[in-house]
Amino acid sequence: MTDWPRVRELFPALRQWTFLNTATFGQLSVRSTEAVQRHFDHRNETACADFLSWFTDHDRLRAKIATLIHAEAADVGFIPNASTALGILMNGLPWQSGDEVLTLEHEFPNNLYAPLHRDITLREVAPERLLESITPRTRLVAISAVNYTNGYRAPLEEIAVECRRRNVVFYVDGTQMLGALEFDFARIQPDLLAVNCYKWMLAPNGIGFLAVHPGLRERLAPLSIGWRSHHDWRNVAQLWHGKPELKDSAEKYEGGMLPSSLLYALEASVDLMLELGPAAIETRVLELAAQVRALFSTALPYANSAIIAAPVPDAAALSARLKEQRVLTSARHGMLRVSTHFYNDESDIAALAAAL
Repeated sequence: MTDWPRVRELFPALRQWTFLNTATFGQLSVRSTEAVQRHFDHRNETACADFLSWFTDHDRLRAKIATLIHAEAADVGFIPNASTALGILMNGLPWQSGDEVLTLEHEFPNNLYAPLHRDITLREVAPERLLESITPRTRLVAISAVNYTNGYRAPLEEIAVECRRRNVVFYVDGTQMLGALEFDFARIQPDLLAVNCYKWMLAPNGIGFLAVHPGLRERLAPLSIGWRSHHDWRNVAQLWHGKPELKDSAEKYEGGMLPSSLLYALEASVDLMLELGPAAIETRVLELAAQVRALFSTALPYANSAIIAAPVPDAAALSARLKEQRVLTSARHGMLRVSTHFYNDESDIAALAAAL
């Protein structure tokens, strides 16, 4: 039986706030902040003389992330944010005249801006029409695993099967899912999964990861090339001077130096999630979300998501008034958005009810 009160104590911000806003920003545990401090202390002790060992530590994190999402360590690469992963994809695919990108209505702007910026045809369709909207011109399906506004949770496995059958690249932004809900990369097999880790993964902003299917890695070139692009980059005493020979793994998309302090913080968070268990986390998150939905007189959709979106008059003003009472929510497109994570508890929901 998970001791959720003990887990909650790891997050100091929750002592001062009723925090129901992880869909905007996740909170840091003391384990993550202590991991960063240990890294900085270690830098001072060693004057960074052992910096190559940091990369060994980060490879350890790759393996842990792979365990969390049921992937291989070679599938995982580190990125600063999900936009970077989408940029790698958009710039790495050989686009031709007439190609189109298919996405869902009300998608996160990343998935709209990227194709429109390149003047590629973008089609936005209702979720129930996504599969039937794939045409011979569809080159890429780019969607969020969970919609940032309303909490819609896409049937990823069903979409992935159809994309493979139609030879269409399938991109999934898992930022609003990973850390709260289970994800099985091996079963779903998207071509590329991108996760910005400052929300549900409970890391500082500035770090994320991608997982790239081996079939896509064979043909998707890196967006940037740097000193770590050559497969023998650890040989710093004799760095290769010539055309780099890239690794087959997703590490080839990293290029240069990694933000080690952020990665140590992320590792502490991943350790906690593996300790608690993804299934237990999802159960806890959805139980709390159901309690929040019950506060509203109108039946709210998407009970399989940790994002609760309630249509209310002047949602932005209501969210601001709740903040004055130290209850943190958000407003998105006319809806009050409440988001529950495993560090929340029934007292948070009672405080929200009283404030409302």
